[in-house]
Amino acid sequence: MDLNQQQGYTQPQQNCARCPIALLPLKSATQQVFNLYSTARLIHVFFLLCILLSCARKQQNDQQVFYYNETTGVATLDPAFARNQSIMWVTHQLYNTIVEMDADLNIAPSLAKTWEISADRLIYTFHLRKDVYFNDDNVFEGGKGRLLTANDVVYSLQRIVDTKTASSGAWIFNNRVDAVNGFTAINDSTFQLTLLRPFQPILGILTMQYCSVVAREAVEKYGNDFRSHPCGSGPFRLKYWDEGQAMVLEKNKQYWEKDETGKQLPYLDAVKISFYDNKATEFLEFRQKRLSFINDIDPSFKDEVLTKKGTLRNEWKDKILLDKHAYLNTEYFGILVDTQNALVKNSPLKTKAVRQAINYCINRQQLMMYMRNSIGTAATAGIVPKGLPSNNTATITGYQYDPARAAQLLRQAGIDRKNAPVIKLLTIPVYADIASFVAKQAADIGLVIQVEVIQKSLLLQQTAKEQAPFFRASWIADYPDAENYMTMFYSKNPAPPNYTRYNNPFFDALYEEALQETNDSLRYALYRKMDQLVIDDAPVVPLFYDEVIHLVNKEVVGFPANALNLLELRRTQVKKQ
Repeated sequence: MDLNQQQGYTQPQQNCARCPIALLPLKSATQQVFNLYSTARLIHVFFLLCILLSCARKQQNDQQVFYYNETTGVATLDPAFARNQSIMWVTHQLYNTIVEMDADLNIAPSLAKTWEISADRLIYTFHLRKDVYFNDDNVFEGGKGRLLTANDVVYSLQRIVDTKTASSGAWIFNNRVDAVNGFTAINDSTFQLTLLRPFQPILGILTMQYCSVVAREAVEKYGNDFRSHPCGSGPFRLKYWDEGQAMVLEKNKQYWEKDETGKQLPYLDAVKISFYDNKATEFLEFRQKRLSFINDIDPSFKDEVLTKKGTLRNEWKDKILLDKHAYLNTEYFGILVDTQNALVKNSPLKTKAVRQAINYCINRQQLMMYMRNSIGTAATAGIVPKGLPSNNTATITGYQYDPARAAQLLRQAGIDRKNAPVIKLLTIPVYADIASFVAKQAADIGLVIQVEVIQKSLLLQQTAKEQAPFFRASWIADYPDAENYMTMFYSKNPAPPNYTRYNNPFFDALYEEALQETNDSLRYALYRKMDQLVIDDAPVVPLFYDEVIHLVNKEVVGFPANALNLLELRRTQVKKQ
């Protein structure tokens, strides 16, 4: 058949029995030809769209996206209010601090390349990088991000201590830095910090997300809405935020940092955050590979994933990775010891022997195995956790499991099974099983502990107001120095951080001496003396030193856990399997 016949342009006298169109009148044949031609065009367009969609999918699949869930939501993206983990995790992606912590908790350069400390340990001079720019934003001329300078550092840190800001981080500089003259820009690339008195952990404090450097123009333009209009210099920038539903961070293509081979960081193209408030839903999403990792593991499904020794069960080993790391967090029960408080005056807990008996009656090794699936380490030494350089469990005499000694101490306090008073222990739902475990072991020595489960917000309120004589608590390090733990027991501190209202003049003297000590070895020795005093007086019942636990999708690489449990994504990659 020639070309004309194929397209239907046949002469009537040349009808062909094999061509159905040729058997029709000319008008009908023309209409059929038009329909066939239109169909062909539609098919062509359809295949073209398929190709385009396929290319789009391939491009999307080639993108590296990290997914995680935040059960508590994110209240703000303003680092001046980075008071909890959910906010710290996100602001760490959006902003930089002048120095940061490396994987071994050593101070490392960030915005500052180098720094010097004066001989009297009062003046810290930082030399900033000259290649760091804020993200593009309409607050800047032409919408292009400008160079970050020492004036931005001054503004950001002064903003924390400014009472108008009402930052939850104002305490980090209180009585340490002069709010007016303590922050100085010598020139565009030189920032100077002046302390009121030597304070060795100050560099650690400067790594906190509170100290992130922000753009003044953005804060002033957006006002209260700055919480949802971040403008930083970090590895990612905000793309989208539907509060309570989802948040998307996209790669900052102008980010200044490179890896060891000269490749620009971050490797990821985006970070997607969901906000399922139910841990079971979060776990289901992870099982279906819709999340890159989950942080910690809920008690309701820990036995499904982990053995009692803290390893992955066989059925999970080919599916996910388990990453555990020492965490600067001590879990404990606190005991109010202020004898001027009416709740304490008539409480058996006012007696040191009773507090020590509770410490001795707990089999912490069993607690870790059966209640925690061996996540963490039994706290049989002091309050300072593993992972800090000053921690030396061999030098602190803590409480080993000794029910006979516990019963003896109760008898010394005049308590036996017949007259044992009821002691109320306040805890939150997620720790109810641990509290019940301790109550059962206390009952074995004749002590009656009644567990009362309340919401976390109410527990925080009652402990802050000294209305909780016996309560569940934890202390996560704000910065990696044991001073952060000792501050919980300094009598001049209110609640928080001194929730127990501990008051020991010998402890206070050691604490004040440690603040002035610039020699690390001598300072660590002072910390250990303080730790031993606290353990002997027993205003706390240390339970365990925590561990970071990550369940990680096998497609994720370069995602190490760290002792501060900070979400570090600059060198993370997602490699499709």
